[in-house]
Amino acid sequence: MNFDKSHFRKIGAGLLVAALLSGCNGVTNEPVPKALLAENALFTSYQESPKYLDSTSSYSNNETPWTYAVYEPPLKYHYLKRPYELETRTLTQMPSVKYLSQNGRELSGQSPADQIAESVFELKIQPGIMYQPHPAFAKTADGQHRYLALKDSEIEGKRRPYDFEHMGTRELLAEDYAYAIKRLATPRVKSPSFGFLSEKIVGLADYGKHIKKVNEQLKQGKSAREVGPLGHLPWLDFREHALSGVEVVDAHTLKIRVVGKYPQFKYWLAMTFFAPIPWEVDAFYSQDGMSRRNLNPDTWPVGSGPYMLTEYIPNSRMELVRNPNYRGVPYPCEGAPGDQEKGLLKDCGKKTPFVDKVVSVIEKESTALATKFIQGYYDMPQFERGEPGIGYQVSIQDGTGRAKELLERKIQLPSTIQVGFWHFGFNWLDPVVGLGKTPEEKIRNKKLRQALAIAFDFEEYVSIFEDDRAQVNHSVVVPGLFGNNLSQPNPVIYDKLPDGKYKRKSIEAAKKLMVEAGYPNGRDAKTGQPLVLNYDTQGVGPGYKARLDWVSKQFAKLNIQIEIRNTDYNRFQDKMRKGSAQFYFWGWLADYPDPENFLFLLYGPNSKVKFDGENSSNYANAEYDKLFDRMKDLDDTPERAAMIAKMIEITQDELPMLYGWSEEFGGAYHQWVSNGKPSNIIRDSLPYLRIDTQLRSNKIKEWNQGIWWPVAILPLLLLAVAWPAWQAWRRRQSQRAVQATSQSQRRL
Repeated sequence: MNFDKSHFRKIGAGLLVAALLSGCNGVTNEPVPKALLAENALFTSYQESPKYLDSTSSYSNNETPWTYAVYEPPLKYHYLKRPYELETRTLTQMPSVKYLSQNGRELSGQSPADQIAESVFELKIQPGIMYQPHPAFAKTADGQHRYLALKDSEIEGKRRPYDFEHMGTRELLAEDYAYAIKRLATPRVKSPSFGFLSEKIVGLADYGKHIKKVNEQLKQGKSAREVGPLGHLPWLDFREHALSGVEVVDAHTLKIRVVGKYPQFKYWLAMTFFAPIPWEVDAFYSQDGMSRRNLNPDTWPVGSGPYMLTEYIPNSRMELVRNPNYRGVPYPCEGAPGDQEKGLLKDCGKKTPFVDKVVSVIEKESTALATKFIQGYYDMPQFERGEPGIGYQVSIQDGTGRAKELLERKIQLPSTIQVGFWHFGFNWLDPVVGLGKTPEEKIRNKKLRQALAIAFDFEEYVSIFEDDRAQVNHSVVVPGLFGNNLSQPNPVIYDKLPDGKYKRKSIEAAKKLMVEAGYPNGRDAKTGQPLVLNYDTQGVGPGYKARLDWVSKQFAKLNIQIEIRNTDYNRFQDKMRKGSAQFYFWGWLADYPDPENFLFLLYGPNSKVKFDGENSSNYANAEYDKLFDRMKDLDDTPERAAMIAKMIEITQDELPMLYGWSEEFGGAYHQWVSNGKPSNIIRDSLPYLRIDTQLRSNKIKEWNQGIWWPVAILPLLLLAVAWPAWQAWRRRQSQRAVQATSQSQRRL
């Protein structure tokens, strides 16, 4: 088909009219129906569908918004207090602990750790806690379970558990926690916690071997297809197999025996690995035909928590609704300093959860997410990620991006320091930067490390690369941990000013240390050769190049030459294991908020080279190790604090690390959201959030009004489009009239 210019003019005019008409309708990119925005619901998004919601296997960050809303481990973290503090979730009191010797004699908690063979944790469960409605609990009038012996045809057409006609519930019992611990050993579901916990819970390692044999027996006589991913095996009922380290004392009492003295076990009791699993739910989902229809715990978790997952459309939408059987837990009345002023205690004593429904819509494009959030359609961008909040803070600080809208719309951007840090380390086995073999070498090497500690200006780094959204550390006991208040600026690196503030020592002080170390102006005083150090790291992209340049600049202050060895992460790890790195860069995030989980990074028996541990510097100090052995087994007492202070003092003097910085974790909440307090440790924040639905509706209407001026100019536009066409029609009519007259004259 051939096109002339008038055709394109008509298309262009049509598109313009359509665009103007669409402007009259206002914004039309709401992620949820408008009617839903008026409900007591919270709207947010997620980037990627969670893979595992089964409490046995779930461990990824993007799964936690749902697992911690549905499941209830025995313990949880206090929502507001900092440093982080454990409290009961389903227990009547914090677990009691008894210590036993090798022959079963009860010992004092002050007994040396090497005399304690076992720690017995006793958990007292609150009576009356009920599970969410679910068909696994449904019974007939005579007390028989309705749905635990289904045929495939009876499951046909069921997409959700709530598609079954009958629901039921029952009380949370101690046996459900016991069942969950046993299920960690199943070979049918991979649990990332089993390997570690099998060394801590008495008998769990042998139990795993036993269950594996039982599973193999159930496979006997089955074809490869039957035992494969699309096949089906009979239910593995863990009630039939006892675990020596777990005892159900009565309906509401459970005992867990732990190897040796391990006070950090209490932190595990706040993780969903220890969430209860009713045997009925395991039996329900183990039936043939269930998994093929995505009816399984990875898609439809079951718990006693404040919410239940009622809608899950992969790569589209997930929906939590209030668990009608939830008992309601009071909002906290205490918090960290400043929480009262921030309004975080206004809901003191009120029953949670405050929100009836949580709707999460998948958003893979950050631009679309930011647009919808600022328009008000999302109450918060995402639950589990802190990057959007920090990004918005930086925009406001720099006056870039959507800073004006963020300020005008009073978007709340609280933040906290993550319990983790980025650091530089010296290999203690290295002859130049490490411990040294002779007394002279030890002094020389230490002065070199001290000079570099002064030269590495982390305050500058935080200003340039973190937009002042990070905190400089002075030891491995980072913010958020017990004992962090003892981690004061190192007197080797900082001078204390008359006003009580600290200032990094001048580069001249560092150069003086270089002279004392035998490296005047960056050269070996004996040989005259330049000092060359190897720097091992891992990172890609133009942004990382700028960071490498910054590191080079710090060495250049002392005229030290560096050889940058930037490799992929696997190669980097190999070098760390072999001890071939000299000076390196790495990071660490807390497994749990206890100083033991950071101080062990410098514990000699945890050496990376010698024992494949997490002590990447291979640091070894007999006094430090002795203190660590005692400190790790203590509760957070003044005695423990004194030991931590001494360990900080030792490592500030010897400097096996440059302790770098801890990044911020930010939240982003609209003005109608109350009680937002971001954290990378606390995962069950959902019940504490409250929404002012009327304010939200008003603001969304105000911010997304239709554009009506096109209506006024539409008649003129239509006339402009029609007038040329009318003129063309008149010309054609005139031409035809002339032609007709001419033909008539010729005939005449």
